[in-house]
Amino acid sequence: MKNINQIIKPLALTLAICMVVFSCADKLEENDGQLAADDLDFTISEDMILPLIGSYSAVYSRGWEDPLLIGVRGDDVNAGGLGDQPQFADTDLFNYDNGFWMYNQIWENFYGDIVRIVSSRETIQSYKDFAVEDEDIERADQYMAECKVLSGFTHFQMSRLWGDIFIIETSNITEELDNGVKTKAEVMQYISDLMDEAIPFLPDARPNERQDVSGGVTKYTALAIKALAQLELENYQAVADVTGEIINSNKFNLYPDYYHLFKKEGERSNENLFELQFSDYGTESGTENAHEYGPFGPSNWTPVVEGASGGWGFYEPSLKFIKFMIDRGETTRLTTSVNFTPRGIDEITSDPAYATLPSFISNVTEDGDIFNDYARAMFASGKHYLPSVDLTPGRTRYGSGKNLLVIRYAEILLMYAEALTQGASGSAGSADDAVNEVRARVGMPALTGVTTDDVMDEKFAELAMEWGVRYFDMIRLNKFDELSYEGRTFTADDKLLPYPQAQLDLLPLNQ
Repeated sequence: MKNINQIIKPLALTLAICMVVFSCADKLEENDGQLAADDLDFTISEDMILPLIGSYSAVYSRGWEDPLLIGVRGDDVNAGGLGDQPQFADTDLFNYDNGFWMYNQIWENFYGDIVRIVSSRETIQSYKDFAVEDEDIERADQYMAECKVLSGFTHFQMSRLWGDIFIIETSNITEELDNGVKTKAEVMQYISDLMDEAIPFLPDARPNERQDVSGGVTKYTALAIKALAQLELENYQAVADVTGEIINSNKFNLYPDYYHLFKKEGERSNENLFELQFSDYGTESGTENAHEYGPFGPSNWTPVVEGASGGWGFYEPSLKFIKFMIDRGETTRLTTSVNFTPRGIDEITSDPAYATLPSFISNVTEDGDIFNDYARAMFASGKHYLPSVDLTPGRTRYGSGKNLLVIRYAEILLMYAEALTQGASGSAGSADDAVNEVRARVGMPALTGVTTDDVMDEKFAELAMEWGVRYFDMIRLNKFDELSYEGRTFTADDKLLPYPQAQLDLLPLNQ
C-alpha cells in the first residue's frame, strides 16, 4: 500500500495530483457520468488513492467567501464596513439579495465539491471491482467511506444555509436533480445515515494518528458530523449518545494552549477532529496551497516581519461579543479571538460601563504584530490570524500555509453538555464535567448546575468566529432576540438564505 506521505506532505492540494484526479472527473462529466475503460487502469489498485486525494482537494479548496458567508450573520461577527461588497454587509443585516454573486458562488462551490466527491467514490468503486487482494478491497471500502464523510460535510453546510436542497448521491446529475429538493430535516437525516454507512469502514483513530492520509477523516470525524446533523434535528438523545462515544473513546483532549491552537503549533493536534489542511511546503517560493485569509486580516498593520501582507477587513468580531467576554472576565479566549485596533479600543471605552479596560487589551498581539486603524473594521478575527513570525521566510501572504480548523473536541464536549441540559441521558459524565473541562483550559472557574443557557454562553465564548456555530445555535433555539443586536432586527423569515437567482433560472427549485 502506498503511503500518502510519499506523495504529499502533509495532505495539501498538490496541483499535479489534483489535475490528474480532476481530469478523471472531467472525463466522467464529458461521458455523461461514465469513465471510458481506457482512461484509467483499474487493475493498478495502488492508484485508487488518487481519486481519494481529489475528494480531499475538493473540500480543502474552499473559496474565501465560504466561511465568511457561513458565519457573518451571527452576533459574534460583523461584516467589515465601507468595502466593495455592500451586499455582504447587507447579508449581515439580514437584508438578502438573491442576485448577490456570493450566494451563487458558494452554491456552485459546494455542489461542485459534491459532484467531484461522488465521482471519486464511483471511481474507487471501479478499482474495487477489479481488486483481487482482500487488502485492496478493504482499502477501497475505507476510501469510499471517507468520500461519504466529505460529502456529508458539504451537504451539511449547504442545508444549514439554504434549508431544502438537492441530495447528490451519484454522478448522474440529471437524475439527482429530477428527484427534487429534500427538506432540511430529510437532508440532516440523510447525513446521519450516511455517516452510519461510513463508520464501520473508517479508521478507529484520531485524524493525526493516521499513517496513510495524514490528518484525514476517521470514524470520529463521521461521528462528529452525525452529532451535528442530529443537533440540527434537535434529537438530543442521539447527540448525547454520539458525542458520548467520542468522549469515552479517550482519544481526544483539549490542546493546552488556546492561543496556539489556532496557529501552526495547533495543527493536527489531539483536539482536531476535522481541519482543512494547507501548506507552502516550507519553501520561500513556488507551489503554495493555501486558503485565502485576506478577508480576515487588517488592511493596515505593522507586522514584526517586514513585508508581510495585510488583509481586507471583511470579518470583524462584534462589539457585543467583546463586551460579553469582558463581562465574563475572559482573558485568553478574548485576546485569542479578537485583534484590537486603537479605534476599536476607543469605541469600547466610549461606553461608560467599559471606560477602564483590563491592561491585557492592546492593539499589539502576543507575537508583537501591531494592528493599526483601518477604515473597514475596528477589530479582526484572531482565530484566523497567523503571526507574521510564523510565516515561512519568503512568504508574505496573510495567513500563508495556515490550516483552517472545522470541528474541535471542545465543540463535542459542549454539544454533549447541551444535550444533557435538554433532557438527554449521558454515559460520559455530567454536563458540569464537560463544560468545566472547556473552562479549565483557559483558567475560568468551575460551574455547578449547568443549564442550557450556560452552555450557550460557553459555546459563544469558545467557538466565536468559527463556521457560524453561534448563528445556527441561536436560530435552532429560536433566540431571535440575541441576533437582534446593534440595530439589527431578526425574524423567523431571516433564518435561511434565498436560493440564488442564477440557480432558480436553471434548476427545478421551489420558488
